[in-house]
Amino acid sequence: MTGCIVETQEVIDYCAARNIKADIELIKPDQIDQARQRVVNKDVHDRFVIDFASQKKA
Repeated sequence: MTGCIVETQEVIDYCAARNIKADIELIKPDQIDQARQRVVNKDVHDRFVIDFASQKKA
């Protein structure tokens, strides 16, 4: 079983109070295929975060 919402919030609060954050790699939407390939190749050390704000507006 996993924790309930209250326990999850406690962990989030604990991390926030101690400035514990996930390591991320910010990628653009056109880099998703490359990121997927890196996951397949087990060449990933951080979480990928897709920066949709970097997309050009039509």
